[in-house]
Amino acid sequence: MTVRSCVHSSGQFVYGVHAPSYQVANLRENDFVEPLGVFPDDSPYRNQGNFPEGEIQVEQAEMIYEVANPFPFRGVTYISSAWARPRAANPSSIKLPEPPDVSMRQALQELLPAGAATNLQKSFAALPETVLLALASTSTDPEDLVTLAGMSCEFLRDGAGEPVGLRYTEGGNGLARPRILQHELFEVVVNNRHLPEVYRQVMILRPGVQGGSEIVGEYRDAPHGCHVFEYLRRNSYISWGHYAANMADDAVRYSTANLSETDMRGLRHLYYQRTFLRLGAQLGLPLPPRRKTMTETELEELRLAVVQALRRKDAPPLPFTATLWGWNYGFDYAPSGYRLHASHQQIHQQFAMLPHTVPAWHHGGQVAKEPVSSYACGDLVAEFCQRYKEETGRDFFSAYLEAIRNNRRMDGVEGENISLVVYEDERVMLFVPKAQTSQWELQIMPLEEVGNILEADAATRASLDRALLIAQKILARLGARLVSSIEYSSRITAKPAGQRLLYALLPKLPYSMGAFSEAQLRWVAGHFPEDFAAACRLHLPMALAGLERDSCGAD
Repeated sequence: MTVRSCVHSSGQFVYGVHAPSYQVANLRENDFVEPLGVFPDDSPYRNQGNFPEGEIQVEQAEMIYEVANPFPFRGVTYISSAWARPRAANPSSIKLPEPPDVSMRQALQELLPAGAATNLQKSFAALPETVLLALASTSTDPEDLVTLAGMSCEFLRDGAGEPVGLRYTEGGNGLARPRILQHELFEVVVNNRHLPEVYRQVMILRPGVQGGSEIVGEYRDAPHGCHVFEYLRRNSYISWGHYAANMADDAVRYSTANLSETDMRGLRHLYYQRTFLRLGAQLGLPLPPRRKTMTETELEELRLAVVQALRRKDAPPLPFTATLWGWNYGFDYAPSGYRLHASHQQIHQQFAMLPHTVPAWHHGGQVAKEPVSSYACGDLVAEFCQRYKEETGRDFFSAYLEAIRNNRRMDGVEGENISLVVYEDERVMLFVPKAQTSQWELQIMPLEEVGNILEADAATRASLDRALLIAQKILARLGARLVSSIEYSSRITAKPAGQRLLYALLPKLPYSMGAFSEAQLRWVAGHFPEDFAAACRLHLPMALAGLERDSCGAD
């Protein structure tokens, strides 16, 4: 098989195994032997081993597994057996520790005279900005964070000194601007969930405080305490604008551990509603009344009407044919000034529709005769599926599902931890890909041929939403605090080609943020995928128990 994929047409995974033995010519001219220190008995320890006499013979280096990603455009994963073996013996060790409690106030009380320690703002003003940023990001002491918040902006306060709003000025363009004194400090401290919510409300959560983006949709389930706003990002980096489903200011969620099944249903409902509504408008269908959230029944009726209209021979061409959905969960900021993830910690998801083609131009402003196709990441899957079918005669996703079912470990160990599947119902599967592009990557796909959300009926959509929430809750229990999630989908107007809807959840780990290897699409993993699947299954019962309670408690 010439196509680069670990999914063989026989329905098995295929991968490379490096067991290197090699010789290295020694071209060094000089020795630079010197002491490094001493052992407990004061005998010297020298760097003699760094300067060998002759050539080096590596008899048998650690075995490395090279696993081409199922989709060739996502690169290759390398698993070191030396790193993976200890985790195979104890999958429960695959977990990040809880961050420690941090309080500068308490530290100052121990170091400084009582008077100086009680004046936090004066003490903090003497600290370098990089230290303030580190403290704003890591402190768990509300008093620390209130002091930092007061240094970052100007508050409007009530008679009791509690913040009730921000002070504003009018900018040169006539728009109101909050009086922010230290922008980076403001951004970091407001995203710390330990800052009292009354401060977060006036600084970032209240509608309008982040800008004038219009709220054009809403999902509310008062009995469960769920409330989601849909914002329009009209001047977006995504062409033609995009939409953001944000947990509202009266249903604050800073952690997926506190996100309920109702919350996820609301976030995703706004995505389905906006997509089906835009498709219906393109097809000239009767649309539901304005200023009203569609019910689940109305949503399904509109979806079926769109599907039926697209089947007509006289169906008009759709200008927008692809969906885009993503979720950046988690915020972090380095004291050096690098923002490490999403723009805001408050849980939100983003979505849009993408055009089929884009007007094209040549260099110098000359209009091209033909438009160019717009980019959608799902198109990469479609192109690969077509090539796979041409080369092997099999539908890729059928072979992929069979390979997951037939999975065996790369290290040859037999036993209970041989499955890649974390959770499954009759419609969708949550699993660990054989070749992870993030150390803890999880994927979700339908078990039937569903290529995009228009092809997903109400039951399938509910299963997808539930699996997404289960995956996030498992990752949260493992300690993941930064997770990017993306959707690979087929074009709405694509002819059936076996392509299936696919979601990838990509955690960022503290020791694996990305470097030159990842820039080449060479992904390095320190565990076998089966062991990460086993680690996830260990936390599945608690994740499911949380869904059954369907609690909507805020942070």
